Amino acid sequence: MVWKQIKESRYLYVLFALPLLYFVIFKYGAMFGLLIAFQDYDVFKGIWHSRFIGLEHFREFVTDAYFWKVVRNTIVINLYMLLFYFPMPIILALMINEVRLTYFKKVVQSISYLPHFLSTVVVCGMLVNLLSTDGMINQIIAAFGGTKISFFMKPEWFRFIYVISEIWQKVGWGSIIYLAALSGIDPHLYEASRMDGANRFKQIWHISLPGIAPVISILFLLTLGELLSVGFEKILLLYTGPTYETADVISTYIYRRGLIGADFSYGTAVGLFQSVLALFLVYGANRGARKLGSTSLW
Repeated sequence: MVWKQIKESRYLYVLFALPLLYFVIFKYGAMFGLLIAFQDYDVFKGIWHSRFIGLEHFREFVTDAYFWKVVRNTIVINLYMLLFYFPMPIILALMINEVRLTYFKKVVQSISYLPHFLSTVVVCGMLVNLLSTDGMINQIIAAFGGTKISFFMKPEWFRFIYVISEIWQKVGWGSIIYLAALSGIDPHLYEASRMDGANRFKQIWHISLPGIAPVISILFLLTLGELLSVGFEKILLLYTGPTYETADVISTYIYRRGLIGADFSYGTAVGLFQSVLALFLVYGANRGARKLGSTSLW
């Protein structure tokens, strides 16, 4: 019976085989390399002949002078993203959903989606040009009698620049899933609420938000799982020596020590440390959501 069903759906299985093979080779197969986190890895000896040293790299990272700085910066930047970015796609989706002119709605959606398709390198280049000493922002400041600001030389500006650029680049694309959830809400609920005298704000508060609450809950849990990870490419392209104090995060630290410093075992150990903590965060947040009666991942 099973083989008969497989034969009938063989073309679907063939289509499924390619992405499955990708994940098996590049995602699960690559996990074999985590062994070097517990070794004094030597590229000439290979994984099987490198000396096993247990948790030595993990102890070295925890006692490293950079440990608290990179962990603090990673968490602070992600908390800023959670506080300022996470609500923005929800708000944008609710606003777009309230627009009744189809043409205008499509124009707004297209404009908000476009930044997502720009590469990180292009976005960073735009930021550097806009915020440089002779850039447009500083020219506007000078035109109003202000003093020009060296944005990329002042640590206190880095997180603000990063979060604002992330909102601009990702808010439109992030709203898609909420718009899809909003489209699944029964229109009769809105009609019934209008008959009861509910205005637009009350419809949003009592119908739209509860209707997408399960989606918000799931995405919030997934976001908590990324609390110890942050956009590596953008930070690497934007940070400078003077901004290390607030810009250096775990991923850039791994890049410097693991790749630039060719300390592959240590870099792998730090990456594994980061992933394990993220797993515990997701598990804890999921248990909390279940106890509160909210939608959970499992």
